[in-house]
Amino acid sequence: MHIPSRAARVVAVAALPLVLAACGSTDSTSGTSAKATASPSHSKDPNAGLFTGAQLKKALAPASFFPAGFASDPDATRDSGDTYQPPATKSPAQPDCARLEGTSWIDITGVAGVSFAQGDYVSKNTSEEVAQQIDTYRGTTAASVLKDVERIATTDCATFTDSQTHSKVKVAGQATPGLGDEACTITLTNPSWENGTTLVAARVGTNLVSVLSTDGHDNGAATAKKLTQRIVASLKKTS
Repeated sequence: MHIPSRAARVVAVAALPLVLAACGSTDSTSGTSAKATASPSHSKDPNAGLFTGAQLKKALAPASFFPAGFASDPDATRDSGDTYQPPATKSPAQPDCARLEGTSWIDITGVAGVSFAQGDYVSKNTSEEVAQQIDTYRGTTAASVLKDVERIATTDCATFTDSQTHSKVKVAGQATPGLGDEACTITLTNPSWENGTTLVAARVGTNLVSVLSTDGHDNGAATAKKLTQRIVASLKKTS
């Protein structure tokens, strides 16, 4: 089970500007054909070739990657181990937009993969947070989840109310070329926050990397992109 964020936000004097843009991606699907078998009992393992949580953990960025002053949050660092979990899908009538403010924000789609690994780092001095996660899905589900994220960010959750400050959060999303097979970057801003939040989702085959960053004075954008690049490169090297 994934862990929600516990990062705090600080009230600011001035509002941050926002330009709302739509996410977009190029359709990218792949399929595998199974050999005919004499009996259904000999069907192919649906998890064959997929990473386990233990393997995904090795692709996460190490502690040395994160800025000085950041320390691992043990309560938000875990993985699914050497076994696979049953995939789960639920279709909420209205997504819980507040999930975009926390680690494991990718779960807002209601679709769970068969394995995962996650790690959260928090600054002891500023409460800034940087979180990383990789989820592995069967078939073309990773591409579908990314499209759901794009839709939710630009339509269902274009604005929502922050539970801590009771003020409006604005959400902007755009396609991000050069990160994996396809990617999307989402920015959350709120005039009551000192700094916004950047989320990045990037697909590498059947794996979906999701990152959250509030580090820096650019809504966490630079750190989020750098971390995503690091994880994407690790997954490609492991494949």
